[in-house]
This record gives sequence, structure tokens and C-alpha cells, in this order.
Amino acid sequence: MKTLIFNGSPRKNGDTKNLLDLLIQKLDGEYRINDAYCSDIKPCMDCRWCWRNSGCCMKDDMQEIYQYIQECDNIVIASPIYFAELTGELLSLASRLQTYFSVKFMRKEIPVEKAKKGAVILVGGGEGTIERPYHTACTLLDLMNAKEVHPVVYSLNTDHNPAVSNPKAVQGIDSIAEFFMSK
Repeated sequence: MKTLIFNGSPRKNGDTKNLLDLLIQKLDGEYRINDAYCSDIKPCMDCRWCWRNSGCCMKDDMQEIYQYIQECDNIVIASPIYFAELTGELLSLASRLQTYFSVKFMRKEIPVEKAKKGAVILVGGGEGTIERPYHTACTLLDLMNAKEVHPVVYSLNTDHNPAVSNPKAVQGIDSIAEFFMSK
């Protein structure tokens, strides 16, 4: 089993990363974490090269991610919530999935053959809402052919209560691991 994890947190030991560490301990097989704040990946520049060609004309770390997307079984999108949305760096990285949109809607081809399972983990320092970032994450998972998506796992008010102290969030992490391992 291969799991691709998109981490949208700028904090190396923050609540998002702590929940991901819990998940990683429970995963079978290999995994790859893409830290949006540490990646050498530029955002989509809307050159429209992918309207006629496979892949992306920009040659950076995204090329390896495209390959892993094709191979993996599971995809996780994990992010703090900034201004009621996924973090800017994660959205910047995700903009490079535009090539899959172009394949699907412009060239009428299938961008990712292998169906996947997906999950979304959201963390908020305040008492905001999860609807918009969850919707965005599900849109991205759909482009990567996540046919089944686990219900969102989230922890809010983490400025006062760490996510790993939230029993519902910890149970949700356990549930994601079980979901990924089920056939």
C-alpha cells in the first residue's frame, strides 16, 4: 500500500503534523509526505501547455509527485485552516493539478487511471468552519481519482487545546488508517 500525503502546514511540530505523525504510525506500506512549505514546486502559470500535452512544462519536484499520484493507493490532504481555506502554499502546490483538469476536460482523457481512497485532515486555531477547505480538498482529491473519501477529520480551537488531545480527532485518525487498509 502506498500513501501520498500533502502537508499544508508551515510548522514542523504543529497540530497538523502531530496528527499526521499519529496516522503514519498506523499506516501499512510506504508513504510519501510532501510538505508544501519545503517543496521546490512553483505554482501553475496558466501557460496552457497541458491543454495539448501530457504533464506539465515546468520541471521541478512536482514531476515526482505526478508519478507517485499515478502509483499510490491513498491520498491525504492535511492543512491548517487560514482565512477559512487551505493554506496558501498548499493551494499553490495544488494549482499544479491543473494538468489533470486539462486532461479531463480539455483533452477528454483520463488523467489518473488507478482509483484511490482519500482523506482530509483540517486543523484550526480558532472556532472557524471546515466547509470551504473541506470542499476544496475534495475537489483536489477528485482530480487525483479518489473515488472514496473518508469523512473529514478535524480539530478546532487548537490555540487552546492541542489536536492530539482531541479524542474525536484521534479517533478520526484511527478511522482513516482502518479505511485505507480495508478493501
